[in-house]
Amino acid sequence: MDIVNFLKPKFVLMENVVDILRFEKASLGSTKRGWEYLLLVVLAFHNFGCVFSCGNLPQFPLPTHDVIMRYWPPPEFERNTVAYDEEQPRELLEKALVLRDAISDLPSVSNDEKREEMPFQKPPETDFQRYIRSTQHEMMGSAFDGTTKAKVSLYDHRTYHLYEDDYLRVCQIPKRKGANFRDLPGVVVGSDNVARRESTEKHSLLPSGRPLVPDYCFTYEQGKSKRPFARLWWDETVPTVLTFPSCHNQVVLHPEQDRILTVRESARLQGFPDYYRFCGTVKERYCQIGNAVPVSVARALGYALGLAVRKLSGNDPLMTLPNKFSHSNFFQFTKKLPLETEE
Repeated sequence: MDIVNFLKPKFVLMENVVDILRFEKASLGSTKRGWEYLLLVVLAFHNFGCVFSCGNLPQFPLPTHDVIMRYWPPPEFERNTVAYDEEQPRELLEKALVLRDAISDLPSVSNDEKREEMPFQKPPETDFQRYIRSTQHEMMGSAFDGTTKAKVSLYDHRTYHLYEDDYLRVCQIPKRKGANFRDLPGVVVGSDNVARRESTEKHSLLPSGRPLVPDYCFTYEQGKSKRPFARLWWDETVPTVLTFPSCHNQVVLHPEQDRILTVRESARLQGFPDYYRFCGTVKERYCQIGNAVPVSVARALGYALGLAVRKLSGNDPLMTLPNKFSHSNFFQFTKKLPLETEE
């Protein structure tokens, strides 16, 4: 807020990092500091984006997709939530995107994958995949002389290498929906939903001599969490993408492969187009992705803010985005916009 106070911009867009709404009893939601009054509004774009602005608020974009709810803002912000009208027919919204929509076309890779670049092995299977595979020219409308064919390769489709103990644990997690460390031998779950070691059974050990089920699985969230060594599934949405995909306390295992999600799979979940390449070590690339605002959210907010800055938006507090906005590249999107008439 000190930077905002110094620069005094007309508008401020600010990301909702995990639990910022709950920080210091929601004190960041409404803040007065001298000249500025900041009002927090929660967007229902998979609960990712938060918007701060000063003075007259620009129009906020209404959701374009139905959502599978995981969390909801604290009660303090219930009246600030930008969401579709509950009385609105759901068929007017795009179907909620799930993991299959995002990554089902990507080739199988192992825990030991080292390639930085590889070919696609099959065509896109969903509208999202067709969009996310757009070239930079198609996505951004950049100059392209047309004399050379654009190279289409898959970048960053490699995973953080699991050490042997964790890899052997992951290999024993069943490949089915909801599977996690509780499915490993020697684990019992009581009526209180607390996972414990089975006292009558001899502990299963790994070749290293360490237990198959590590102690932290039982101490994390007092043994009530189902996240350690949990598999994602094809028909589910994915939790917030963090800066490092740890299988010890996050749901990050591929549904059918014995590994955590690759850099590219994580990038797709954040909406990064396939042509976008990341830099640094594999761990640093995950960090870049986790620190980013999802591209589709930033794009929607930027579009609404751009209209407000150019004084092209109306007086209503909300706006409806153009049809297929979130999954249209530059050329597809510009075809849908009405032509501006010159005076």
